[in-house]
Amino acid sequence: MRYINMKNENNEVFVTKEGLKNLKDELFDLTGVQRTKILEDIKAARALGDLSENGMYSAAKDKQSFLEGRIREIESILKNAVVIEKNTGKDAKIDLGSHVTLETQKLKVSYSIVGVEEVNFSENKISHESPLGKALIGKSAGDIIEIEAPMGAVRYKVLEVK
Repeated sequence: MRYINMKNENNEVFVTKEGLKNLKDELFDLTGVQRTKILEDIKAARALGDLSENGMYSAAKDKQSFLEGRIREIESILKNAVVIEKNTGKDAKIDLGSHVTLETQKLKVSYSIVGVEEVNFSENKISHESPLGKALIGKSAGDIIEIEAPMGAVRYKVLEVK
């Protein structure tokens, strides 16, 4: 797989197959279930009368605005989505979609290298544009990298690439 800089003239957004599915599922939920519920909330608030001092109506309209913004955002991502394939093999180089296991002097950590739209620190998904992600791109098992962090330089040894 080739690495393409996220900031390209085609506005490509890199996502994994899992990330693409999650975005499609979210869009389905937002355009179906959530949109219908908000429209019901707006209708119920309108039935209460005077809209100028109706907090329930204002809150429902705010939710609707946020929801429609998120729908447009997801649609734009999906329109420009480029699905990244996972790197496999004994001599695999780290790229988007790779799962890597790293070792520092104190601990062993595993990360998935993903596009910006899929970053999730609680699931150890880091962006290829993060300092660590940038340093890992193109490396292989056995390579050593060093990252400048607020606490000082941190050395990582790449143990495994999947």
